[in-house]
Amino acid sequence: MSNQAISNYLSAHLFFSGLDEKYVEFLSASAATKRIERGQVLFRQGTPANKFYLLRSGKISVEVPALVGPVLQIQSLSEDQILGWSWLISPYQWHFQARVEEDSEIIEFDGSVILERCERDPKFGYELLKRFAGLMSERLDAARQKMMDQWNPPGFA
Repeated sequence: MSNQAISNYLSAHLFFSGLDEKYVEFLSASAATKRIERGQVLFRQGTPANKFYLLRSGKISVEVPALVGPVLQIQSLSEDQILGWSWLISPYQWHFQARVEEDSEIIEFDGSVILERCERDPKFGYELLKRFAGLMSERLDAARQKMMDQWNPPGFA
């Protein structure tokens, strides 16, 4: 997918809606499409985070790895969903793990380059932060709900 095709895709995407065209072009230039295969771990909790992703097709599971036993699946993401916010918030380490549930196509964004631009251009940084704050809230709420459903400790709601 060319930068222009990525730009067109982002311009029509709800997450990037209303973002100035120059910022969409910059994001497109900082992105590339990738195919990833079922079973692949895209990133692991606690490792350095310097990317984020837009899922074009397929499914990716957001998980909390366990010290012993199976992982806890928080969410299953599909087409047009954004994955990854840890690249934007210090200490820039993944808070979850992502595993590919079925062969997928993603747009991978270079978070390091984008973060540098955010630092130089506070308007751009604030626009992205507003969008990613909503995503963070959604993921953390899903994690809380899944843990409550799974573990059901007495006295918690």
